[in-house]
Amino acid sequence: MSEHTDKKRLVRVRDIMKTKFDMIDGLATVDEALHTMKYTETKTLIVKKRNPEDEYGILLIPDIARLVLAKDKAPDRVNIYEVMTKPTLTVSPDMDIRYCARLFDHFDISRAPVVEYGEIIGLVSLTDMVLRGMM
Repeated sequence: MSEHTDKKRLVRVRDIMKTKFDMIDGLATVDEALHTMKYTETKTLIVKKRNPEDEYGILLIPDIARLVLAKDKAPDRVNIYEVMTKPTLTVSPDMDIRYCARLFDHFDISRAPVVEYGEIIGLVSLTDMVLRGMM
């Protein structure tokens, strides 16, 4: 075995995820979502389940730009459920961030909720993986 074969430090999603995130109801308007985003300085909102059998959704700033702004729709007349992504891809808190990054690349996404026992416990992004996980 070579001296250069250092064992890489395993960094899991739970080690770098953000545990503060905001949730919104799918019936809220894009205008309400924008006010929430401005207040919390976030680019992502998790859309709540309507019932236990439902799935989580996600609303990102690019969704609003593409589906509301670019189409010249009034943000106070468009509901979240019309522009959100649902179901959203979720990741396990125990996933190695290298696999998480590959998953994000495969599905061309930049962030995802972290789910444990059916509940969202955090949010992870490519930025988190690079800036917090590689150092």
